[in-house]
Amino acid sequence: MGAERMSDSERIVITGVGLTAPNGNTPEAFRRSLLGGVSGVSTFETRFMGRVLAGVCDFDEFKYQGRKERRRGTRAGSISIYCANEAVRRAGVDLEAADRSRIGTFVGVTEHGTVETENEIDVIRQYDYDTKFWSHHHNPRTVANNPAGEVTMNLGLCGPHYTIGAACAAGNAGLIQGMQMLRLGEVDLALAGGVSESIRSFGIFASFASQNALASHEDPTKASRPFDVARNGIVVSEGGCVYVLERLGDARRRGASIVGEVLGHAMNSDAGDPVVPDPKRLAECMLLAIRRAGLEPKDVSIVSTHATATELGDEQEAKALRSVFGDCSSVYVNNTKSFIGHAMGAAGALELAGNLAALEDGMVHPTINITELDEKCTVRNLVMNQPRKLDRVETILNNSFGMLGTNSAVLVGRCAG
Repeated sequence: MGAERMSDSERIVITGVGLTAPNGNTPEAFRRSLLGGVSGVSTFETRFMGRVLAGVCDFDEFKYQGRKERRRGTRAGSISIYCANEAVRRAGVDLEAADRSRIGTFVGVTEHGTVETENEIDVIRQYDYDTKFWSHHHNPRTVANNPAGEVTMNLGLCGPHYTIGAACAAGNAGLIQGMQMLRLGEVDLALAGGVSESIRSFGIFASFASQNALASHEDPTKASRPFDVARNGIVVSEGGCVYVLERLGDARRRGASIVGEVLGHAMNSDAGDPVVPDPKRLAECMLLAIRRAGLEPKDVSIVSTHATATELGDEQEAKALRSVFGDCSSVYVNNTKSFIGHAMGAAGALELAGNLAALEDGMVHPTINITELDEKCTVRNLVMNQPRKLDRVETILNNSFGMLGTNSAVLVGRCAG
């Protein structure tokens, strides 16, 4: 159903964005880095693996939480708290006047608990594996709802909260869940998005290395190179992005500034290979999101791709893009992972945030680090290495796909009418 045929109680808008990325801790700083070609990838020391390449965030963990709160919590929780507080502040939401039982928190994650378990094992390893040194905080740190739960405790929110496990499609899935809960009338305001603490786990680096899918390059800033013929794998990153979502009618009544409107969404499954995406299913997912918005592929202004710089993954997404947008001369394509690496559960939410400003400034940020485009990854209007100015940006399609064949697409546009 197109937005023009929906009531204001069905139309869902974004009124606030809070984020931390490896190259920026506010939407403005993040956007400047993307338009200025500034990578957030650097070297990082991790247990057993030594020096690896990673996207590391440098936000102030204590801006919104005390040291005791941080000490008993998790890195993912801390990222979530920072992003949620920033989103609420930027949305101009007065929590003191709000009914906190009507605010829901929905945070997408790729996985949770790995980092905390690895840390505890490392501690007891120093004491001949004596489990009396195992932290009593371990259980609340490792339950799956931890990142969302930490937000509710920090902000005193009494509405529903949970995490959405959707592999690397989780950032989009969190946003979709928030939108659906608003439409169902379960909440009046949703904090929704995705987070990742993945770089704190040596296991994720070791696993990608064993798959020959971990990026390497003598210059860290050039390591993440989706669609380039010399790409050699994933740069693992941390980060987070939380959106304030509201019904259009509620946002208008309180005089909120509207960043964009969620026009369409879709999720589906490949039901095939656990790691290699199916271009047919990817295309179906994109088309479903577009058609739910009452639009056609030619109506999309920017496609924010998922491409992670793996050989087959990039090829399969490019094949899907060609099948959906092959004849569309006005659709432009970019990739944010080339700047920040793969932020796993936060990827979809962060990559959408990196493009949202295009609705105002008309700029398409580039895909950097393409020295030689892989001919198998050729797509029309792929913006490479330098930004592209468009006359007007109406819509952004944000792709986010994950292991075990979970696919998502979210279409965001200007709020009209």
